[in-house]
Amino acid sequence: MLRLTKYLKPYALMAMSVVVLVFLQVLADLKLPNLMATIVDGGIMKGNTGLIWDTGKVMLLIALGGAVCAVIAGYFSSRTSVGLGRDLRGKVFSHVESFSLHEFDKIGTASLITRTTNDVTQIQMVMMLILNMVVRAPVMCIGGVVMALSEDARLSWILAAVIPVVAAVVVFLASMGLPLFSAMQKKIDRLNLVLREGLTGVRVIRAFNREDHEARRFDDANRDLTQNAIRVYRLMNAAMPVMMLTMNFTTIAIMWAGSHRVDAGTLEVGRMMAFIQYAMQILMSLLMVSMIFVMLPRAAASADRINQVLDSVPEIVDKEEATKSDSERGHIEFKDVSFSYPGAEAPALSHVSFKAGPGQVTAILGGTGSGKSTLVSLIPRFYDVSSGQVLVDGVDVREMTQEDLRARIGFVPQKAVLFSGTVADNVRFGKLDATDEEVRHATETAQALDFVSEMKEGFNSLIAQGGTNVSGGQKQRLSIARALVRRPEICVFDDSFSAVDFKTDANLRAALKSETKDATVIIVAQRVSTVMGADRIVVLDEGAVAGIGTHKQLMKTCEVYREIVLSQLSEEEIA
Repeated sequence: MLRLTKYLKPYALMAMSVVVLVFLQVLADLKLPNLMATIVDGGIMKGNTGLIWDTGKVMLLIALGGAVCAVIAGYFSSRTSVGLGRDLRGKVFSHVESFSLHEFDKIGTASLITRTTNDVTQIQMVMMLILNMVVRAPVMCIGGVVMALSEDARLSWILAAVIPVVAAVVVFLASMGLPLFSAMQKKIDRLNLVLREGLTGVRVIRAFNREDHEARRFDDANRDLTQNAIRVYRLMNAAMPVMMLTMNFTTIAIMWAGSHRVDAGTLEVGRMMAFIQYAMQILMSLLMVSMIFVMLPRAAASADRINQVLDSVPEIVDKEEATKSDSERGHIEFKDVSFSYPGAEAPALSHVSFKAGPGQVTAILGGTGSGKSTLVSLIPRFYDVSSGQVLVDGVDVREMTQEDLRARIGFVPQKAVLFSGTVADNVRFGKLDATDEEVRHATETAQALDFVSEMKEGFNSLIAQGGTNVSGGQKQRLSIARALVRRPEICVFDDSFSAVDFKTDANLRAALKSETKDATVIIVAQRVSTVMGADRIVVLDEGAVAGIGTHKQLMKTCEVYREIVLSQLSEEEIA
């Protein structure tokens, strides 16, 4: 938790103002019981109306000053804690954006969402309590003890007996609460995961009539979180009745002991009442500490989870002295590349070697799980190779900055992803300063202009989150337009034609041929018809290269390729 306080530096002046204002407020609160005792003993008991009025005016001014300080302190503490939350969320988000896909897989998307929202909120709330109470509680406790002793030292034995009991209760609750709060945050992760899967996979769930099963999954995760929360808050809420019971018994003890002193004439009623007030202030300060300790374990658990994210060092980072190539444009070479996913028993790719150059179409073909998508993911450096080299323009991708590398590539992922906004916004995602004409041309090349023109507002038509208001083929074509608008030197299409019909597929490939004649094009495809006209076809089988060549060459030399072709095309189509 303390490690996150470095983000409070911009708010240091504001936090110091809170400390000063809270200190002034506490001084006002400590002064009031003493003035009340003066009125009771010197005014009411003796019928001195003038003293009552004079002392009452001072009390009102002190109370008013304390209230003003409290309001301003509350305002500044809220500003400080909310600012801390904003900065933490921004820091976590920006750091997560630098993660490789491996870090995303390791922590989990649902957990990252919880850490950026719920965990930051817990820290924000406890920071506001700390600014208001951590200063207030000890000053009130120490000041209350001093003032109580100044009123009557002989009654202080009651406080000496009560304070250790209250402190023990607070420490016990805090030690019991920490593991429960840590478990609660993990259960919130689980609940978020189930909810996210249920929402994103709603079509699959309905298609297989699994609504009841998913409802039970959510109910189990929800019930698990609820039961844990009940245990936590049942434990923590025990603090309030214990403290109130202690305060009431303390009041009874003071009145019992003090009444004998009053009856003997050695203690005035006003002084006894002031002592009770100071005792209550001491116990209230301990109650504040208990409230902080109720919140602190959960905030500490949240802080640990946020620190886990901030301390995670991305596997893929830029070198301090990056290399930049200006001599070649669009050349790709795989040199004896092998790659294994973390924890995998077998490598996803083994000793892959081939070249691709400008003006050429290189197709990647293979069965399911042969490593096609893994292969093209190494080009923009979503993952780093286990051995070998991936060269872009003659430079190892690990020697280039990620920004420079990815600026050369137009990447269309296997799963088409659109963002909320207009059609034009989604196409311009590939090039922010693209003109309307460039957007239109890229959309036309991607065979998306027809359905965009039929939309009510054309390029200004809204795309829902995740592109749920357009079909799968339309999403793929808009994703292709997004890549083409930046006119990259390398175009990578990772199975990007699977959702379009054969006619659109043929038209799209014909349009791409003229549009990308100076670029290096790499196509991952399932259909043989999509890759038959490629300049070079790389056939993968269980992560290894089974053959490289044109369609005619591979039909003669590569058994794996021939089997794939025969499984998709008839003898007439092959001929």
